[in-house]
Amino acid sequence: MREEATAFVPGHITGFFSAHPDEDPTKAGSRGAGLTLTDGVEVTVEPTSGESTIVLDGEELAIDPVRTVLETLNVTARVEAESDLPLGAGFGISGAMALGTALAANCVFGRKLSTNELVTIAHGAEVQAGTGLGDVVAQAHGGIPIRLEPGGSQHNVIDAIPARARVEYVSFGQLSTADVLSDDTDQLTAAGKEALARVVDEPTLLSFLYASRRFARDAELLTEQVREAIADVSAVEGQASMAMLGETVFALGTGLSDAGYEPSVCATHPAGAMLR
Repeated sequence: MREEATAFVPGHITGFFSAHPDEDPTKAGSRGAGLTLTDGVEVTVEPTSGESTIVLDGEELAIDPVRTVLETLNVTARVEAESDLPLGAGFGISGAMALGTALAANCVFGRKLSTNELVTIAHGAEVQAGTGLGDVVAQAHGGIPIRLEPGGSQHNVIDAIPARARVEYVSFGQLSTADVLSDDTDQLTAAGKEALARVVDEPTLLSFLYASRRFARDAELLTEQVREAIADVSAVEGQASMAMLGETVFALGTGLSDAGYEPSVCATHPAGAMLR
């Protein structure tokens, strides 16, 4: 047993998705596409003799997917995470914490599980908690992943857009993933399938942004502030869309800056989650 281990997991912005439920949470999930980010979450796991604790940016929180990962691995630990990304705003923080915990705990406690097994555990924990459907698989892959099939790593099929990009983002607040996913998702899923077909046919960044904007509109997820920001970027000939699921706008290049906003700036992350 090691004293501690740290994993880095890239943030993930979903541009569009379709929901695919299943009684087995490791087989349930989503199809869709998104961007992994150089802005992410650093997760440190160390053994503890008492109850497990979960800390994000200095605040102790109850994050169900992380607790489920620890229980599945049959360990008690202190999980301490740091991130510049806002929680609940469409950046896959809970998925990143679940995956980072799985990778680091496997190392600390010598569980000897493979990457696919750890990704499946983290993905199943997120689905079970209702906090996400595809972030974990995308974050394990890195780049600009296209998720062709739902489910954890052992079930999912991944392709990708072969590109890198500067990414800007502004967040106006939170949206509840659990609330959106608990509603009727038929309209959302139909829009997601159409968006995926477009990007599979033309796997480029411009196609991805166009499909993402159309998905946000057709799925009726746009808020007024998000709609205005996307329009502002379009007015300066930029490309922007909404992060799923959060009141967040992301743009490629300098779209938000050119439109007069003061965005956070990062880039697409060339690799997936990794141990430090």
